[in-house]
Amino acid sequence: MLSVSLISCSTEKVITSDSFEQDSLSKIWTSDKFIEGGFLIQAEKTRLGEKAAMLQVKQGDQIEEEKGTHFERAELKESKKLMSAEYENYSYKFSLMIPEGFPETDTRLVVAQWKQNCRSGNCDPDNPVLAVRYESGQLFITLQTDKKRQELFRQKKSVLNQWLDFSFDVRFSRKNDGVLLVWLNNQQIINFKGITAYAEKFGYPKPGEFYFKTGLYRDTMKEPMSIYFDEYKKSALKKLSH
Repeated sequence: MLSVSLISCSTEKVITSDSFEQDSLSKIWTSDKFIEGGFLIQAEKTRLGEKAAMLQVKQGDQIEEEKGTHFERAELKESKKLMSAEYENYSYKFSLMIPEGFPETDTRLVVAQWKQNCRSGNCDPDNPVLAVRYESGQLFITLQTDKKRQELFRQKKSVLNQWLDFSFDVRFSRKNDGVLLVWLNNQQIINFKGITAYAEKFGYPKPGEFYFKTGLYRDTMKEPMSIYFDEYKKSALKKLSH
C-alpha cells in the first residue's frame, strides 16, 4: 500500500512525502528507472534527518528497455497511482544536491522532470513538459508543450555542493489557464501563466496525467555522476497564489 498522508490545511492537503529515513525504497516510487546500484539510501549528505537518497549513473547503465540506445539513467519515478491530473493544482517540494567535482559537460542531463503520460506509446514530442536540467556547469528549467522548448530560468552561478530547495506550484493545462510558480531557496524564480501541457494533436489523451521523476537522465558519456535527493512532499492545492 502506498504511503499517503491525510494531513491538510485550509489550502493544502499533503498527498505523499518521503524523507528517506527508511532503509528501503518507499512504495511511492517505482524501481524500473534504475539498475542495481543506481539508488542508495545514505547518511553522509542529508538535508534534514539522518538519511537521504543518492542516485548514481556510470557509462553503460541502461534499463532493460533502453539497452543499445544512447540513454543512461538512474531515476526515481512516481508511482502510477500518484499521477497528477490535468486542470488540478499541485505543490511539489524537494531538495537536490549536486556534489563538488560533478562533471561539467554539455551532454544532455535532466535531474528532475514531469512527463505527460502517453497511454498509446506513440506521442511526439515525447520530451518532458517541465524539466530541471544541468549542463555546462549551469542549472536551468525548461517548459515544452509543442515542438519548441522554452527556457524559463537559468542560474549561471555555481550550485555545486549545496542543497537546492525547490518548490513548484503547478496546474498542468493544454489551455491558457496553466500556471507554473517556482521558488529556489525561498526566492521566486518563475511566474508563468499559459499552456503547460501537450495538446491532443501530439498524441496525448484528454484529460492528461502527469508523473514526476528525479535523478540522473543523460546521453551516454564516460564520466560517472551522482546526485542527492531529500525531503520530498507532494500536495494538492485548492488554489494557486499568483
